[in-house]
Amino acid sequence: MFKFVGMKTVSLKIPDTVELDDKDIAMIVASSLYEKGKLSLGQAAELAGLTKKTFAELLGKYDVSIFNYPPSDLTRDVKNA
Repeated sequence: MFKFVGMKTVSLKIPDTVELDDKDIAMIVASSLYEKGKLSLGQAAELAGLTKKTFAELLGKYDVSIFNYPPSDLTRDVKNA
């Protein structure tokens, strides 16, 4: 399993009116970093405290595609098909 070498700790103040628990916040951050290509699937899953399979299954709930594929790669693959 991948282990982060260094980690940052972030403290956020979220209004009580926002109904998110710690797991939701971790998933939002992890899925966003995965979508932006900053973390691999395994790294993002670990950040969210989930297995890769569970994280991948939940990505759709957060409007993130499991296929983290740059459009340029897709265009190239279609041309080569």
